[in-house]
Amino acid sequence: MSSSNLHPMLNVAIKAARAAGAIINRAALDVESVRISQKQINDFVTEVDHASEQAIIETLLTAYPGHGILAEESGNEYGAKDSEFVWIIDPLDGTTNFIHGFPVYCVSIALAVRGKVEQAVVYDPTRNDLFTATKGRGAYLNERRIRVSKRTQLRESLISTGFPFRPGDNFKNYLNIMADVMQRTAGLRRPGAAALDLAYVAAGFTEGFFETGLSIWDVAAGSLLVTEAGGLVGNFTGEADFMEQRECLAGTPRIYGQLVPVLSKYSKFASAGDKAAVRQAADNLDVPVSGAAAAPAAE
Repeated sequence: MSSSNLHPMLNVAIKAARAAGAIINRAALDVESVRISQKQINDFVTEVDHASEQAIIETLLTAYPGHGILAEESGNEYGAKDSEFVWIIDPLDGTTNFIHGFPVYCVSIALAVRGKVEQAVVYDPTRNDLFTATKGRGAYLNERRIRVSKRTQLRESLISTGFPFRPGDNFKNYLNIMADVMQRTAGLRRPGAAALDLAYVAAGFTEGFFETGLSIWDVAAGSLLVTEAGGLVGNFTGEADFMEQRECLAGTPRIYGQLVPVLSKYSKFASAGDKAAVRQAADNLDVPVSGAAAAPAAE
């Protein structure tokens, strides 16, 4: 879809995402000089996160001063507090990848209208890949219409995920999830940027994605990309109202349907019997998880 045919609000979001991407790309040329701070163990934020977020907010509020803002670093500090239009922003998803020079990270911008996501942009500045969607009008990659994969068998599918990394995360439980999923698929991947993972499901690069502990700014834009590309998004039990439940499952309709029975017992909404069985299985794993060193790095 050419830029002239885009919804005007989506055009503004694209402008904001590209402005943030330019900041990120400049910083990536000398990533070792970037100032880094730590929000909590294994959870990093850089001056680039803050600068790209400010560029996005400034672009959006210049065009739509009456809109609300919900951003990863500044929360709802900016924008109108009672608007039906709320921009949901992750200025740099994959910060840990970025500070290591590992080129898998993105900008994520979504517009929710009365609580429902209607516009979405996920921009990968390292590849200049622009994923966009408007509710009811399909999903696109660089102006080319995208659809989810046609694969129908889980055993032939590539699935992406994210690993637990924060203190208090149930690492043993996640090892059980991975063991359950890995033996049923063609491969499991952990790229490290959830918004991009969802965009890749939408584009058919992977057949599915699952992760726990995600915030709304991680999944808002990517979830619309998936559904507009013909996929499904929900929590681990397959319920569509997942956005603030901190567990996300996305996939082609057939693969989603095959993943729900595998993942549902690990859901926070699982039955008491399923939860007890999962706890027992985790207890049987001899894995050192006492400290943060046992967990992989943050996104």
